[in-house]
Amino acid sequence: MALGALLDAGMPIDELTQALGSLALGDAHVHADRVLRAGVSATKFTVHEHAHDDVRHDHDHDRHGGGSSHRHAHRHLSEIFVLIDRSSLSPPGRARAKAMFQRLAETEAAIHQMPVDQVHLHEVGALDSIIDIVGIVFAMEWAGADRIVSSPLNVGAGMVQSAHGVFPVPAPATVRLLGDVPVYSRGGQNELVTPTGALIV
Repeated sequence: MALGALLDAGMPIDELTQALGSLALGDAHVHADRVLRAGVSATKFTVHEHAHDDVRHDHDHDRHGGGSSHRHAHRHLSEIFVLIDRSSLSPPGRARAKAMFQRLAETEAAIHQMPVDQVHLHEVGALDSIIDIVGIVFAMEWAGADRIVSSPLNVGAGMVQSAHGVFPVPAPATVRLLGDVPVYSRGGQNELVTPTGALIV
């Protein structure tokens, strides 16, 4: 969703694809389409993994494992670092992306009481989520932004299915990653802030 908004704001899809390098071109195809949502024109950014030809990951609808029959890849932090190194991000951009995933792995390690190097990253370890985070890092470089500012976040409500079972919204990793970020809960029974979104903020 964030990448779709930034593409809509003017970031060229060709530059994003180039920055993703083999991360996007080797294992997945990315593209942007004009769509209407509630009668409003928007840009939808989509990742299609070649290894799962029957599955399309739509970034403006993807949830933290909720309602999908697709089983995301499970990756260790070291494997994700290899994927990031395959991207065409600048050296500072690669370092920033790695720092974000390091923070995520440390969060999961604390939740599950295990060493960081033994943590399997499930939904956020999937290729589409990695592209999300690497893409956001590039987008911030493209825009010349050094920080993200937002209004209080609506985390949603209800329950969410993850690789570890069913959890209340927001999920444990989301809560820990958000820390003291102002949040509220309003609306339907949906997960509105995922671990990926919390990591970006």
